[in-house]
Amino acid sequence: MRHILLALTLTVALASCQDAEPDRIAQPVKRVETGPRIWYPVGQYPALALPDGETRQVKSLLNVRQSMQFGDYVWNEQHVPATGQTWVRVDLARQLLSVFRDGHEIGSAVILYGTDGKPTPSGVFPILEKQQEHRSTLYDAEMPYMLRLTGDGVAVHASNVRRGSATHGCIGVPRSFAALLFAAVRRGDIVAIMPPSAGPLPKHS
Repeated sequence: MRHILLALTLTVALASCQDAEPDRIAQPVKRVETGPRIWYPVGQYPALALPDGETRQVKSLLNVRQSMQFGDYVWNEQHVPATGQTWVRVDLARQLLSVFRDGHEIGSAVILYGTDGKPTPSGVFPILEKQQEHRSTLYDAEMPYMLRLTGDGVAVHASNVRRGSATHGCIGVPRSFAALLFAAVRRGDIVAIMPPSAGPLPKHS
């Protein structure tokens, strides 16, 4: 049976966050269970292209067997090395963020991103700063577990991830996931934000 990977599990109901009116009631945050990890044979690792032309090999992916909704995330580090290069891939087209360590996907979440008025930029960005507790002086808003990516304030941070919401260019993730991500990355680790035209994660047959 063909496994459906995380990058393809969003349902049609997961509309673009900038197209609807915000809900009055916050969506619940839910940690989604995963099936057995999907492993690629040594020597047959697929490569993911980054916006700057660099590629990164993928050794394994999380096996998410259900559709993910706003507020959902997965995190599973079992059988993955505790050390190794950690990096983040943001898929704007599918509203998903994936975290990789030593080529293995260890976490992913449904995200919020910027509207047309303040879009989220694509590109490869090193994490410039980490602050567990941060408040935006520009927008007078809390940004817990902030990972700053640009000098003008674009960051990954905890948000109330719900249908109809958007950010001012930042990437918003569920708070519980944000805490895990914050602990997993260091300053200098890269966040690759893929343009909407970028392809999905590789498939496994």
